[in-house]
Amino acid sequence: MNLFVDYKPRQKIKNPKLAKQGRLAYEWAKSHMQILDNTISRLKRSQPFNGITLGFCLQITKETSVLLIGVKELGANVAACCANPLTTQDDIAAFLASEGIHVYAWSNETQKEYDWCIEQVLNHKPNILTDDGGDLNTRAHQDKKFKSLKILGATEETTTGVKRMRSLEKNNLLQYPVIAVNDAYTKHMFDNRYGTGQSTVDGYLRAMNLLFASKRVVVVGYGWVGKGVAARCHGMGSKIIVTEVDPIKALEAHMDGFEVMPMAQAARIGDIFVTCTGMTSVIRKEHIVKMKDGAILGNVGHFDVEIDSDFLLKKSRSVREVRPNLDECALQNDKKVYLISKGRVANLVATEGNPPEVMALSFSNQLLSILHILKNHKKLQKRIMKIPHEIDKRVAVDALDAMGVKIDRLTKQQVAYMNSW
Repeated sequence: MNLFVDYKPRQKIKNPKLAKQGRLAYEWAKSHMQILDNTISRLKRSQPFNGITLGFCLQITKETSVLLIGVKELGANVAACCANPLTTQDDIAAFLASEGIHVYAWSNETQKEYDWCIEQVLNHKPNILTDDGGDLNTRAHQDKKFKSLKILGATEETTTGVKRMRSLEKNNLLQYPVIAVNDAYTKHMFDNRYGTGQSTVDGYLRAMNLLFASKRVVVVGYGWVGKGVAARCHGMGSKIIVTEVDPIKALEAHMDGFEVMPMAQAARIGDIFVTCTGMTSVIRKEHIVKMKDGAILGNVGHFDVEIDSDFLLKKSRSVREVRPNLDECALQNDKKVYLISKGRVANLVATEGNPPEVMALSFSNQLLSILHILKNHKKLQKRIMKIPHEIDKRVAVDALDAMGVKIDRLTKQQVAYMNSW
């Protein structure tokens, strides 16, 4: 199959001299991503992506580089940009460029530059898209210049991105099948909960370097990310308060032993706030002005819309960066409130993102889902699809094997009993 081939490297990065440093980071991540590495090694002989162009809009981190180099080794022509204007690891971008990846990414992009990078990926005429947040897929649908692209399908990494794709589907605008990789058990139960839970604490510690023990941490949203954040902060001695709009999730948080209350109440007593909802305006001006002097706010949702950062950064009496990725906002009421990473995704901007072990699970799902689209695109409908159960199960089996964990198997008697009535 040879739909489109363009192997002449085209790229735009910040500093090519960082490639050697990026290679070291890649090698470190790869050594802790055995699940993904095993999957890539298993497929190398067949070269399943030979002649295929794959377009990626993911966080450009050391973990992502293992996936991108892997699919290139499987024959793909690879074009990639970053899924957030601020979070590119420039050494990784340089390393990827040195390896022949068409990469368009650098740290601290403007919104115009960010949009340009997405456009460049689509200019490579990718056959399959892999997205983190929905910006690449949305651009492919909305921009008329890309209407002629022969996109076979796409995968989506995040809760936010899946929501955006479902909106397209609901309005009968979806142009190709999209596999919701975020909905895989081996993604959201591990990457979202354990990975983002840990990297959130890491990002907050790097930004503020304060003690979690004894402080009231307000976790806004009790989805899989919120559960992970609450568990990690609780394990460090914090008193957890959860705010929710979903009664089932609120009940779960209450049963897990955490206080549950409206934001208007939590705003008055919280010391540290973490938004992880994927929803807009969950911490607003009306909440911020009620907060304690010294309160610390941050967001780990995909977009910087959860906290009213415009109010903090543009309408405070003064704003100054007191530590890397920590702005002190002096409010008109003489209180000082601190904002991490200007309201952008703190576990990527203030630190390095999720650990490689859990990203190996997510990226194995991505790789196998891309392969599923390539093999089955002619019979797939233009809709949001759950990740095939056999892929989810295969990733779990591979993970257990990589960790040296053995489990039981059903006996013939048990199988017969299970199938009886």
